[in-house]
Amino acid sequence: MVSLTAVAGIALIGLGVVLTPGPNMIYLVSRSVIQGRRAGLISLAGVAAGFLLYVTAAAAGLTAVFTLVPAVYTVLKLAGAAYLLWLAWQALRPGGRTAFAPRELPADPPRRLFTMGLVTNLLNPKIAIFYVSLLPQFVDPERGGVALQILLLGLAQITVAITVNALIVLGAGSIAAFLAARPLWQRVQRRLMGTVLAGMALQLTLDRSRATAAP
Repeated sequence: MVSLTAVAGIALIGLGVVLTPGPNMIYLVSRSVIQGRRAGLISLAGVAAGFLLYVTAAAAGLTAVFTLVPAVYTVLKLAGAAYLLWLAWQALRPGGRTAFAPRELPADPPRRLFTMGLVTNLLNPKIAIFYVSLLPQFVDPERGGVALQILLLGLAQITVAITVNALIVLGAGSIAAFLAARPLWQRVQRRLMGTVLAGMALQLTLDRSRATAAP
């Protein structure tokens, strides 16, 4: 059985990941501000489904592929670092936008809202890297039930991610209005976000570890 220390560790890392703006946050905020909280929550249900697919694939042994073929893992890691650097540049460049400056989106029906939330999450390299390179490191083969450990650790991350994202959806309008009325706060938020993203990208690039998966 998975240890409480491992669950706490993965939950803490999951909190850091979800608080770092990325495709999920940008889409959920935009959808919530443009189309309302109900649309945001339906989109979040799609995001949650994407998390469940990831953790199911990981529990089924997907991480073993990256252990057996390190080059694939390295390519994904470097691609993820490049993506984080791109997000950092979007935040830091002159005229850059904050995640709480919503994009203009057309109103979509519930089925499309769910589907777009699902697709946005599945194509999010930040989440892929989390399940490939971080989650397996908290698995202890000596405790047995590796698939069950991965499942429980993944559920801990999902719980944190959905809780935080739900709060973001419910408060997106207020946060966006607050920042829109305070340009200085927008600049501070963008610079802080960009610095954190660039730091994560650098750490990811310099990290020499490789994904580990138990047989």
